[in-house]
Amino acid sequence: MNERSKHLSADARRVATVEAVVDLAGEQNPSDITTTAIAQRMGLTQGALFRHFPNKEAILQAVMSWVSKHLLARIDKATEGILSPVKALEAVFMTHIDFVSEHPGVPRMLFSELQRSEETLPKRMVQTLIHHYDERLRRLLEAGKNQGELDAELDVNAAAVLFIGTIQGLVMQSLIAGDVARIRRNAPDVFAIYHRGISRMDNTL
Repeated sequence: MNERSKHLSADARRVATVEAVVDLAGEQNPSDITTTAIAQRMGLTQGALFRHFPNKEAILQAVMSWVSKHLLARIDKATEGILSPVKALEAVFMTHIDFVSEHPGVPRMLFSELQRSEETLPKRMVQTLIHHYDERLRRLLEAGKNQGELDAELDVNAAAVLFIGTIQGLVMQSLIAGDVARIRRNAPDVFAIYHRGISRMDNTL
């Protein structure tokens, strides 16, 4: 960061810290990110950083809170006013893809937290995010069944798991390939295949 970061308000400094961590996570293993690296990215001393966060765990909590708030808000905004459940599902899918494309460090951090064997607050926050995300998907899938857009015998639980797993698969492939843009290129065709698998036989997008 530049000289301006040294003169931010407390709230702005905390947001800047979160953004710095997300940026660093897009460049390296999130578990290897140190408070020294965060402070250096922001052009601060560790002492200045710790005036806003008591430790690294508190920083991770702030990051997970930011991710949850922004991802769910963007999904809710994207589906607002869409009457078709299938179109709403597509909006959720593409909005999630856009979010990851803009912040490739986010999925790295989520995967890193979920892989931790110990129970931590950041890990529980990721689990809560997935729970709220899953609830939104289930509502849309049930609405799709009720409105006749989706197969009446559709297993909503399995369909929600597959939806999230499909996005995770796209993310992992893009990370392995080192090509973040790939996720946006592949997303429309992948969603079309997902939709064909859950829709009524006579239904089309």
